[in-house]
Formats: sequence, structure tokens, C-alpha cells
Amino acid sequence: MANKEKKKKNKKTCTYIGGQAVLEGVMMMGKTCMATAVRDPEGEIQIEAKRVTAGKNVKRACKIPFVRGIVNLVLSLVRGTKTLMRSAKVYGEDDEEAGRLQKWMAEKLKTDLMDVVSFIAVLFGIVLAVGIFVVLPRVLVSIIPGIDDTAWKYVLLGVFKLVIFIAYLAIILLLKDIRRLYKYHGAEHKTINAYEHGVELTPENVAKCSRIHDRCGTSFLFIVLFINVVIISVVSWAFGKYVCPDITNRVAQFFINLALEIILLPIIAGVSYEILKFLAKFDNKFVDIFKAPGKLIQLTLTTREPDKEMIEVAIAAFNKVLEMDAASEVPETEFVTGGILVKMLEETKKKFAEANIDESDAEWIYSLVLEVKRSELTSEKVVSLSESKEINDIVRKRLAGRPLWYIIGDTEFYGCKIKVDERALIPRPETELLAEAVVKTVEDGDRVLDMCTGSGCIAVAVAKHCANRGVSVTAADLSDAAIMLAKENAKENGVEINFVQSDLFSAVRGRFNIIVCNPPYVKSGDIPFLQKEVREYEPKVALDGGADGLDFYRRLARVVRSYLAKDGMLILECGEGQTEEILKIFGKRDYAMVMKDLSGVDRFVKIAF
Repeated sequence: MANKEKKKKNKKTCTYIGGQAVLEGVMMMGKTCMATAVRDPEGEIQIEAKRVTAGKNVKRACKIPFVRGIVNLVLSLVRGTKTLMRSAKVYGEDDEEAGRLQKWMAEKLKTDLMDVVSFIAVLFGIVLAVGIFVVLPRVLVSIIPGIDDTAWKYVLLGVFKLVIFIAYLAIILLLKDIRRLYKYHGAEHKTINAYEHGVELTPENVAKCSRIHDRCGTSFLFIVLFINVVIISVVSWAFGKYVCPDITNRVAQFFINLALEIILLPIIAGVSYEILKFLAKFDNKFVDIFKAPGKLIQLTLTTREPDKEMIEVAIAAFNKVLEMDAASEVPETEFVTGGILVKMLEETKKKFAEANIDESDAEWIYSLVLEVKRSELTSEKVVSLSESKEINDIVRKRLAGRPLWYIIGDTEFYGCKIKVDERALIPRPETELLAEAVVKTVEDGDRVLDMCTGSGCIAVAVAKHCANRGVSVTAADLSDAAIMLAKENAKENGVEINFVQSDLFSAVRGRFNIIVCNPPYVKSGDIPFLQKEVREYEPKVALDGGADGLDFYRRLARVVRSYLAKDGMLILECGEGQTEEILKIFGKRDYAMVMKDLSGVDRFVKIAF
């Protein structure tokens, strides 16, 4: 009984998740997604998670024996290379010389430096692999006399391939970046081992696990190498004996055999995949014999003990795959990297267009973060990682629906910086014309009341522009939260304003030369159809004007005369198509004037009492 309990406790559950070490990070592949976690130069863990989808033809090919090995090899190479290049882009240091080169390439060649580096790296990698692991072993065999037609030729070919491969691994281990890569390889194995043994994925727990994993590609290296040598040997022998028996020139034989080996690579991949897939079903001493050399290479060469921060990165990638595989609604994520301004802005505008967000918001974001004018956003400026992070954070919140100026936290209004948040409406450009109308109308020593002050933008602008004219400004609003925000804006702009929390004129005392008001004027039935950022984030009390949008104007018309001084002026903002009805509400007056906004829409009325 005790032995059964012990076996149950030590039972290992194999996971379908596999991984790959990348530059300063780890990629994990699940059933439906892949996630790459990288620690960037600022010390933060970034995760790029993508859903993995394959076309119908690829899915069919992956079900065909021998063919699926070739398909999976190609997919693995493509995904692995792209992931490696993406991780390199995240970790790219902000180097001044590299920045200048990147900017020059963007301006002159209209391309990104990392795209060029990626292409060169892939091309160089293919040439290097063929040269070292295909050409070099054959060159070494060809210079040994007297073995052309013997079995020793193929035995030595296998030995040379093995020795060259191990030597290659040992030599590149001298490079600092490769040693760090192997530490991340160790972190990947430790994380998977911890999960398979039912250990909670914490850095402390994972650190205690083995960095050797029997399903690592290295463990099957000798099997693949053996299959490679067998197939190449048989085909080369048969080709030389039955297809081209008359070719005795050693140079010609060398190139024929070299061409055969390159042509046979897909077949070797297909056969190897099927054999490895079959062996993976078994866990016994016989199979362990083939895995043992690979495990030894893992222990001595291709893995190193990772530090706590590396393990945190591997855990982050693993957990992201678990999360996405468990729920299809979990969104994809992307790395935040630096880049070329024009290209980044174009991509952001595309995202905004797909989300029905005005493209001008993207321009404002880049303009504010980079501290450049919107007219200068066409320059080939290099955006740093820290700048890109700030931009990405704002873009993410904007795509979630939050209004841009709530995210930014303040906005310019008629020469004043106005703090904005969910306590009040965001000041609109047309409302600047309302403030301007008050400033142009006010006379020295006048008393001004800003009814429905909201953020206090109008009151602050009037007080600031009339600071030396003896003008006193009072601001009133039903919302206590709005009054608190308006007070903050008055303090920020250094102006004196008398604030009153009041439902219309209930707490207001005295008469005023000018009463300005931007009241709620949206029809109640139209509110559900407003833009998401307006209906879900801006205060409804500042929007809802009743069934026809004119409720507040009617309330105002009944009592405003009692609060206006002799020859006083009422200046109102209105909704589109409301000015005529509003003039009727206030009745016949000696003076009434309608003014248009920047779009030519009747937007304001001035009424003299």
C-alpha cells in the first residue's frame, strides 16, 4: 500500500507544451497558441502571445505520415526564427550608432533595420548549417585515401558529423550571449519539469527541478543522426552503383553525393519524425539508451543553471500558454519595441480605424509623448523603447474605450491647461468659442457666472484672460465632484474663482453681468447611440437634456432674469438644430444673436435682457 502511494506521489504527467530559448527569454508552444516572454532592457517581462492557426492544406499534410515530419520541420524553423528575431528586437539596446543607422535606412531605403538583420541572419544561418554539417563532413571524408568504396566511408561520415556538431556546440558556448541563451534553455526545462511533477510554478520551486528534459530535441539528436547516416549511406551507395556507375572522378562523386544529401534532407526529416514519434510513446530502458547521449549533451553543453529572473520569464511564458489554451477569448498580445515613427503611427492608425476610433487620436498620442507637433509626425524619427512603452500604454487604454483626454489627464483649452477625468465632460474645441465670446463681451469690473461649470474650463479661461480687468468669476455646478475638479484647475492656472455647488441657482447669490452656460443638451433617447467613450465614461448628468434635449434651457428661462444685472447678457451653447427652439423658449428679447461653430453649425446664442 505504501509503495502504491509512493508511486502515485512520484507519478509524472507529461504536458503537451514545449519550448525554445530565445534572446533574453523563452518561447512556449501550446495546442492553440505560442507565447514568448522576454525581459527587456528596462527589466520588465514582456509577453507576445499569438494564436496558432494553420490552413486546411497544412492541417491535411500534418495528418499524412512522413509528410507531416517535413511540414512540422518547416513550421518549426519559420516560427523559431521569427520568434528569435522578435525577441532580439525587444532586447535591442538603445545604441546611438544603431539609432542613426536605423534612421538613415528608414529615410533612404524605407525599411527597418531589424527586418534587414532578420533576413541576413536567416540566410547566413542556412548557409552556415549546410556548410558546417553537410559540406564539411564530406570534405573530411573525401581527403582520406582508400575508403571510397568501403563501409568505413559512411561510418566516418557519421563520426565526423557527430564530432563537428559537438565541437560547434562547445565553441559557441564561449560566447556570452550563447551562455545566457543556454541558461534560459535550462529555465524552460525546469519550468516544464516542475509542471509535469505537479509542483507549484514559483521561482523557488522551479529552481529545485532538473534542467534536463528527456523530450528535448537534443535527447533525440543521436537517433536523427543515425537515421541521417543510414539513409544517406544507402542512397549514395545505390546511386553510385546502379545510376552512375561510370563516374570515377572523385570531385564529381563528391558533388553528386553532396547534392543527394541536400535533396534527401526533407525525406530524412519525414522518416526521423515518424521514428521519434513512435519512440516517444515508450518510456523504458531500451529507449533510454538512445536518449542518454542527448541528455549528456544537455547537461554539459546546451543547458546551464538559470537565475531567479530567468525562471520568472519561463514561468510567465508557460502560464500564458495555459491561460490561452484554456480560454479562446483571451486576447493576443504583442511586444512593445522601439521603431520608426512613421511606420509605428501608421500601424496605430490602422488599429484605431478597425476599432472606429478617430485617427487624429493616434496623432495626438504620438505628438504628446514624443513632444513634437502633429505636423512633424511625418519625420523618420526613431522611437525609443521607453517612448514606445508609454505610447502603447495609452493606445491600449484608448482601444479599450476610455477617452483619450481622460487617459492623458489634461488638455489645452483656450490657452489654459485643464485637468480632465471622469468627474466632468472633456472640454470640446467648439466650447473654446463660447469662452472666447465671453472674453470679448465682458467689460471691466463685470461679474461673470459660469453655470454648469464641469471641469471649470470656461470659468478658468475667463478669469485668466481678464485677470487685470477687475472681473470676478463665479462657477456653479450640481456635481460636488465636478466642483472639486474645477477647483483643482483654478489652482493649477493660478486664478481666483468663487465656486458654488448648486442645483441651478438654488445656492447662487447676487446678480451677474454675464451668465454663460454649456448645459446638458443631448436627447435622452440619443445617449445609447453616442460613441462608446462618451456614453460609458463621461458623466451622464452632464449629457442628458431630457426627451428633446431642452429641459435645462426651460428651467433656466424661468429664473435667469432674476440673476442678471441690468443690460445683462446670457450666452449659451446648444446642440445641433436646437437654436430656434431655444430662442422661442426665452421669448422675444431686445437682442438675440446666433453664432456658428468651426464647422459652420449654429452652436451658440447670445441673449440680452
